[in-house]
Amino acid sequence: MDRLFMTIATGFGTGYLPKAPGTWGSLLALPLHFFLRQLAPNHYALALAGIFFIAVITAGQAEKILDRKDPGVVVIDEVIGMLITLIAAPNNPLLWLLGFFIFRFFDIFKPYPIRLIDQRINGGMGIVLDDVLAGVYSLMVLQLICYAIIG
Repeated sequence: MDRLFMTIATGFGTGYLPKAPGTWGSLLALPLHFFLRQLAPNHYALALAGIFFIAVITAGQAEKILDRKDPGVVVIDEVIGMLITLIAAPNNPLLWLLGFFIFRFFDIFKPYPIRLIDQRINGGMGIVLDDVLAGVYSLMVLQLICYAIIG
Protein backbone atom coordinates (compact mmCIF):
# COMPACT_ATOMS: atom_id res chain seq x y z
CA MET A 1 0.00 0.00 0.00
CA ASP A 2 2.92 2.34 0.72
CA ARG A 3 4.05 1.99 -2.88
CA LEU A 4 0.61 3.07 -4.15
CA PHE A 5 0.55 6.09 -1.81
CA MET A 6 4.04 7.12 -2.93
CA THR A 7 3.26 6.61 -6.62
CA ILE A 8 0.27 8.93 -6.43
CA ALA A 9 1.85 11.46 -4.04
CA THR A 10 4.93 11.80 -6.26
CA GLY A 11 2.86 12.32 -9.39
CA PHE A 12 3.75 8.89 -10.77
CA GLY A 13 7.41 9.56 -10.07
CA THR A 14 7.67 13.11 -11.43
CA GLY A 15 8.54 14.28 -7.91
CA TYR A 16 11.80 12.32 -8.22
CA LEU A 17 12.93 14.17 -11.34
CA PRO A 18 16.01 16.34 -10.78
CA LYS A 19 15.67 19.98 -9.75
CA ALA A 20 12.39 21.71 -9.00
CA PRO A 21 10.05 18.75 -8.39
CA GLY A 22 7.12 21.17 -7.91
CA THR A 23 7.61 22.42 -11.44
CA TRP A 24 7.48 18.86 -12.78
CA GLY A 25 4.33 18.17 -10.78
CA SER A 26 2.76 21.35 -12.13
CA LEU A 27 3.62 20.31 -15.68
CA LEU A 28 2.05 16.90 -15.07
CA ALA A 29 -1.26 18.69 -14.48
CA LEU A 30 -1.34 20.05 -18.06
CA PRO A 31 -2.06 16.74 -19.85
CA LEU A 32 -4.30 15.72 -16.96
CA HIS A 33 -6.27 18.95 -17.45
CA PHE A 34 -6.57 18.21 -21.17
CA PHE A 35 -7.91 14.70 -20.53
CA LEU A 36 -10.34 15.89 -17.84
CA ARG A 37 -11.70 18.49 -20.26
CA GLN A 38 -12.15 15.81 -22.93
CA LEU A 39 -13.46 12.96 -20.80
CA ALA A 40 -15.52 14.77 -18.17
CA PRO A 41 -16.08 18.42 -19.11
CA ASN A 42 -19.29 18.66 -17.10
CA HIS A 43 -17.74 16.91 -14.11
CA TYR A 44 -14.41 18.75 -13.85
CA ALA A 45 -15.24 20.21 -10.41
CA LEU A 46 -16.32 16.78 -9.16
CA ALA A 47 -13.06 15.29 -10.44
CA LEU A 48 -11.17 18.06 -8.60
CA ALA A 49 -12.96 17.19 -5.37
CA GLY A 50 -11.91 13.56 -5.78
CA ILE A 51 -8.33 14.50 -6.61
CA PHE A 52 -8.25 16.83 -3.58
CA PHE A 53 -9.38 14.00 -1.31
CA ILE A 54 -6.79 11.63 -2.80
CA ALA A 55 -4.09 14.32 -2.57
CA VAL A 56 -4.68 14.96 1.14
CA ILE A 57 -4.56 11.25 1.95
CA THR A 58 -1.56 10.35 -0.20
CA ALA A 59 0.47 13.45 0.76
CA GLY A 60 -0.15 12.73 4.44
CA GLN A 61 0.82 9.09 4.03
CA ALA A 62 3.96 10.01 2.06
CA GLU A 63 4.96 12.39 4.86
CA LYS A 64 4.67 9.50 7.34
CA ILE A 65 6.44 7.01 5.06
CA LEU A 66 9.37 9.36 4.44
CA ASP A 67 9.29 10.71 8.01
CA ARG A 68 9.72 14.30 6.73
CA LYS A 69 7.42 17.30 6.89
CA ASP A 70 6.15 18.29 3.41
CA PRO A 71 8.73 16.26 1.45
CA GLY A 72 9.78 17.80 -1.86
CA VAL A 73 9.07 14.61 -3.80
CA VAL A 74 5.36 14.98 -3.02
CA VAL A 75 3.90 16.86 -5.99
CA ILE A 76 0.25 15.83 -5.96
CA ASP A 77 -0.37 19.18 -4.26
CA GLU A 78 1.00 21.02 -7.29
CA VAL A 79 -1.21 18.92 -9.53
CA ILE A 80 -4.38 19.94 -7.69
CA GLY A 81 -3.23 23.58 -7.55
CA MET A 82 -2.68 23.66 -11.30
CA LEU A 83 -6.01 21.98 -12.02
CA ILE A 84 -7.73 24.65 -9.92
CA THR A 85 -5.85 27.32 -11.86
CA LEU A 86 -7.15 25.93 -15.14
CA ILE A 87 -10.72 25.00 -14.16
CA ALA A 88 -12.25 27.95 -16.05
CA ALA A 89 -9.50 28.50 -18.61
CA PRO A 90 -10.53 28.66 -22.25
CA ASN A 91 -9.53 25.74 -24.42
CA ASN A 92 -6.24 27.35 -25.39
CA PRO A 93 -2.89 25.71 -24.61
CA LEU A 94 -1.12 29.11 -24.57
CA LEU A 95 -3.43 30.27 -21.79
CA TRP A 96 -2.84 26.99 -19.98
CA LEU A 97 0.90 27.65 -20.18
CA LEU A 98 0.34 31.16 -18.86
CA GLY A 99 -1.67 29.62 -16.01
CA PHE A 100 1.30 27.35 -15.30
CA PHE A 101 3.64 30.33 -14.90
CA ILE A 102 1.14 32.24 -12.76
CA PHE A 103 0.66 29.20 -10.52
CA ARG A 104 4.39 28.65 -10.16
CA PHE A 105 4.77 32.29 -9.09
CA PHE A 106 2.18 31.96 -6.32
CA ASP A 107 3.43 28.52 -5.29
CA ILE A 108 7.03 29.67 -4.97
CA PHE A 109 6.55 33.10 -3.39
CA LYS A 110 3.55 32.15 -1.20
CA PRO A 111 1.97 35.57 -0.58
CA TYR A 112 -0.31 36.02 2.42
CA PRO A 113 -2.03 33.88 3.63
CA ILE A 114 -0.48 31.02 1.63
CA ARG A 115 2.74 31.04 3.67
CA LEU A 116 0.73 31.12 6.89
CA ILE A 117 -1.23 28.03 5.85
CA ASP A 118 2.02 26.33 4.81
CA GLN A 119 3.52 26.96 8.24
CA ARG A 120 0.52 26.35 10.52
CA ILE A 121 -1.37 23.36 9.14
CA ASN A 122 0.30 19.96 9.36
CA GLY A 123 -0.11 16.64 7.61
CA GLY A 124 -1.67 16.01 4.24
CA MET A 125 -4.11 18.89 4.61
CA GLY A 126 -1.26 21.34 5.21
CA ILE A 127 0.72 20.01 2.26
CA VAL A 128 -2.25 20.42 -0.08
CA LEU A 129 -4.05 23.54 1.18
CA ASP A 130 -1.31 26.06 0.41
CA ASP A 131 -1.25 24.85 -3.19
CA VAL A 132 -5.05 24.94 -3.36
CA LEU A 133 -4.93 28.58 -2.29
CA ALA A 134 -2.12 29.30 -4.77
CA GLY A 135 -4.38 27.70 -7.39
CA VAL A 136 -7.29 29.94 -6.39
CA TYR A 137 -5.07 33.05 -6.62
CA SER A 138 -3.78 31.87 -9.99
CA LEU A 139 -7.31 31.13 -11.20
CA MET A 140 -8.37 34.70 -10.37
CA VAL A 141 -5.35 36.27 -12.09
CA LEU A 142 -5.71 34.07 -15.17
CA GLN A 143 -9.41 34.90 -15.42
CA LEU A 144 -8.64 38.63 -15.19
CA ILE A 145 -6.10 38.24 -17.99
CA CYS A 146 -8.57 36.23 -20.09
CA TYR A 147 -11.24 38.87 -19.55
CA ALA A 148 -8.80 41.62 -20.57
CA ILE A 149 -7.71 39.73 -23.70
CA ILE A 150 -10.91 38.02 -24.78
CA GLY A 151 -13.47 40.32 -23.22
